[in-house]
Amino acid sequence: MLAKTKENYKWYALSCTTLGALLSVLNSNTLLIALPVIARALHASLETIIWTLMIYMLAVTVMVPAIGRVADIIGRKKLYVSGFALFTVASLLCGLVQSGGQLVAARFIQSVGGSLMLANSTAIVTDAFPKGQLGRALGINSMVIGAGAVIGPILGGLLTSWHWRWIFFFNVPLGIIGTLWAAIQLREIIELPEGQRFDWLGTSLFTIGFTFILLALTFGDMVGWHTPWIVASLVGGSLLMLLFIYIENHVDQPMLDLSLFRQRLLAAAYASNLLNGIARGAVTFLLIFFFQGIWGIDPLWAGILLTPFALAMMFVAPVSGILSDRYGSRELSSLGLAVSAIGLYGLTRLQINTPMTVVILWMVIMGLGSGFFFSPNTNAIMGAVAAERRGIAAGTRTMMNNAGMVISIALGLAMTASSMTPEAMQGLFAGTQVGSQGIAVQEFMNGLHRAFWLSFIISIVAAVVALMRGPHEVYYQETGSGSNKA
Repeated sequence: MLAKTKENYKWYALSCTTLGALLSVLNSNTLLIALPVIARALHASLETIIWTLMIYMLAVTVMVPAIGRVADIIGRKKLYVSGFALFTVASLLCGLVQSGGQLVAARFIQSVGGSLMLANSTAIVTDAFPKGQLGRALGINSMVIGAGAVIGPILGGLLTSWHWRWIFFFNVPLGIIGTLWAAIQLREIIELPEGQRFDWLGTSLFTIGFTFILLALTFGDMVGWHTPWIVASLVGGSLLMLLFIYIENHVDQPMLDLSLFRQRLLAAAYASNLLNGIARGAVTFLLIFFFQGIWGIDPLWAGILLTPFALAMMFVAPVSGILSDRYGSRELSSLGLAVSAIGLYGLTRLQINTPMTVVILWMVIMGLGSGFFFSPNTNAIMGAVAAERRGIAAGTRTMMNNAGMVISIALGLAMTASSMTPEAMQGLFAGTQVGSQGIAVQEFMNGLHRAFWLSFIISIVAAVVALMRGPHEVYYQETGSGSNKA
């Protein structure tokens, strides 16, 4: 009876985390489509628009490691359910705002709820599924994320045609259902060690230092890298992070367990996750600039044109997850990054008159590569740590991926923004810039090519790093945990 109950529970747990993942990705994609209308309705400046986009990503990147550590101390369920509830309330607040500043504040509250969910969802699934089935479960999660990315632009267009506030109100009933379902179905099935303490000093240093660095990277090109507050943020943030590393190496129960990075398998998996985020984080962002600013496509269709990427990932992710359970993650993860690199190479050849079918082909190849990478790489990370460290392991994985995406967007904007007037840049974000007026077209294409070449090179490096994790049998013999595959 106990075995049967546990067999049923794993699917209930997966349904809770999958619903949360779907809500999160729908929220991001519908917002991207509705942002031009929101900007005009709230008379928001370019800076406010960027903050609306970036505050969520920045906050999640900073918060998830600490939340993951808290989950390893007090458990996953209460944090995940609280995150679902907070995300729902914040969505309602986003729909009620009357100014751009209020929207940024509400988005920050939403990011706290999202962080509580993201930091715990992978750990919940890992707790529930045996290692031989974990890849399949993570693949299903990735498939739903891909489905949400396909549906999001279309749903965003439909909801925005009624009123932009509905893109946030739409989250509320789903959020209520998800909160109640998680509260009823989830339970703590891992016995966590007693006497755990939270590292307040390390957490404070990490939060402040990493925030300074991410803010500088995000806004450095926009306001100028020599601006005093940018320089101070980079220097101050770096010093605080160095102090953080020193502290974490000298406390008994650190917020971020740096020993994770001293294990070959985990170090390579985390590093390839970071590099993949840098390689692909800005790609869809830059393609929207190209579709709308050069091809003259309206924002809704520009978003819909990105769905081939998500469709390819949606179909491949479950397959790669199942294969990683059987054959391990090393070759699959590296193969995925190499395939993504092929798609990125194709985008380096992008021209004004490139047929749309060719662009879609390169996006499909990138999506296939991402589908082959994510599930096996996550399977490797979560399958290689003890149960009481899964929270911080999952939080660190999310942090590395999001940090890579923030860096990628900053680099991508830096390489393309110089070819646009401030008015054209504002127009692209607000949806009023359609066509190449105000854009130095050839300079823009040169910048786009440089950005895609950099992404291609980083993806190749990531593929090599993924191969460097070594034979998994050796790793498990050394640590004495897990199976002989990861």
